[in-house]
Order: sequence, then C-alpha cells, then structure tokens
Amino acid sequence: MEFCCALCLLQLHRFVRGDSQVFLFSNSKCKRYFHNRLKPAKLTWTAMYRKQHKKDIHDETVKKRRRAAKKPHPRSIVGASLEVIQKKRNEKPEVRDAAREAALREIKERIKKTKDEKKDKKAEVLAKIQKTQTKGIVPKGSKGPKLGGGGGKR
Repeated sequence: MEFCCALCLLQLHRFVRGDSQVFLFSNSKCKRYFHNRLKPAKLTWTAMYRKQHKKDIHDETVKKRRRAAKKPHPRSIVGASLEVIQKKRNEKPEVRDAAREAALREIKERIKKTKDEKKDKKAEVLAKIQKTQTKGIVPKGSKGPKLGGGGGKR
C-alpha cells in the first residue's frame, strides 16, 4: 500500500475490495487514510511524498557500478580449428571475394552440366518414343457426338 512503507507481518490489517483486490495495511492509521481516500502524496510521512518532494536525496546519488560485459572468448567449432577460424577472419576482402567468385563459378558449372545431361536424356527418350510411334501408326476414328441422357437424378 502507498501509505505503509514497511509492512509488519504480525499485525496486518486486510481489506478486500469488490473486484477481489486485497490491500494490506500495517496499522489502523494507514487503513483509516485509505478508506477516507486521502492521497498518500499529500501526507508528509509517506514514502510517496518523500520521493515526490526529493527528500532523502543523498541516498539516491550513489549510482550502481555497472560491470563491463564480457567479450566472447574465441573457441574452435566442430569441423574448424581455432587457427583456421583466425586465418579466415584476418584474410583480406579481395581474397574473400575471389574465393566466393570461384565457388560460385564452380556451382554454376555443375548446374549447367546437370542441365545438359538432362537435356541429352530427354532427347534420347523422345527419339525412342518417336521411333516406336512411327512403326505402328494406326489412324483412330473420331468417337462421335456425345449424347445426353441417362445422367441420373440430382
């Protein structure tokens, strides 16, 4: 509660509001002020008043010392030792770009090769199909008109 800065656990006055919110008061004085709807900021002895009017300011001037965040320690990863990682980190961007371009070129060549192989296979299959079709071409007659009826109930 705003009136009570330190609650004494031995003598608690409890008030339960209609919306089931529980208020605990350390003494009857706090309870009385709460029920009379007096604002704690207007009473000089409350914690809220002292904070609003900047009393006890000498305690707040001491700042907490912040610890410096620890930098992550470099460690080796599965598949790459620490020396390899350090070497890659320290290499120049030109070398990196050249390696990237070489890798891309190699990937593109591999893709092109697989595409060419697929084309060749497709051409072979088409040639086989055409050979088999040219041997036994039998002209098919048209089916004739579709006649309605016999569709059933809907």
